Amino acid sequence: MKRADILAVDGGNSKTDLALVAEDGALLSLVRGPLSSPHHLGAEGALGVLEALLEQAGREAGVEPPAEVAGLYLAGVDFPAEVEAFRTLVEGRGWAKTTLVGNDTHAALRSGTDAGWGVAVVCGAGINCTGVAPDGREARFPSLGEVSGDWGGGFDVGKAAVWAAARSEDGRGPKTSLERSVPAYFGLETPYQLAQEIHAGRVPQRRATELAPLVLQSAEEDEVAGEIVQRLADEVVTMARVALERLDLVDRPTEVVLGGGLFRSGNGYLLGAIEAGLRELSPSLSVHPPAAPPIAGAALLALDELGASPEAHERARRELLEAANRG
Repeated sequence: MKRADILAVDGGNSKTDLALVAEDGALLSLVRGPLSSPHHLGAEGALGVLEALLEQAGREAGVEPPAEVAGLYLAGVDFPAEVEAFRTLVEGRGWAKTTLVGNDTHAALRSGTDAGWGVAVVCGAGINCTGVAPDGREARFPSLGEVSGDWGGGFDVGKAAVWAAARSEDGRGPKTSLERSVPAYFGLETPYQLAQEIHAGRVPQRRATELAPLVLQSAEEDEVAGEIVQRLADEVVTMARVALERLDLVDRPTEVVLGGGLFRSGNGYLLGAIEAGLRELSPSLSVHPPAAPPIAGAALLALDELGASPEAHERARRELLEAANRG
């Protein structure tokens, strides 16, 4: 059986992509599975998800471990000690001769720029940010939620919508269309009924994440929804600003990459508010979504480590983007 040169993983809080790639950038296999965040599953649980996906991808491509380089970038790998511990566990599995491990924001940054540095903000179920300076210095946030000062992402936006809907119904807050649309999403008539269902456990609180697109869609026409989205935009700008300041990049032409599900929606209200905030900070900043999915960033980082050619990088980016669009 032949071997893949690159094993790439983008592991998030809702899904995981795993790709096997040849040294020339050819995509051998791309498979998708459930979340693999060690924060939610524990390290062994995350490895179990990855192992199953690796076996599936290997069968499809007709290859087996070890790869030359593995680039594993996962949500929930937030502290240096967690990175080292997870790398040690992966190395014990023998999946690759060289193993790279990092937070998924690194994959998002690499998928959006070839410069090798810049700032990436990822906004999916949660929110996170990584900045990398030209000299390799990094600026990171723990991104553990409220305990580390974070607000943002689909879960927080959805909870804010539930909160606003309840207060609209009982008069403690301003009227909003969310009073009708939020309970209706769950097949209910009122926020009061939704509160009962959540309290009884019949509607899991984690499903608040599903409400984020509804809030984004309502932002231009509903003042309350617009305020929620503006708060999210402000948080994104704040995280990017602090990363830029820590790395002395505010006045230097720098790419700010916006990755994650809430940005992939292409919502003009959200993206416009973020771009306006960052332009006010510095006109030298370039704000844009990644040109390819984060699994491409994971593969590109592994190809960087392998010393692959520019042509291989371009082929990997192109083929992974095409495969992701088909899937």
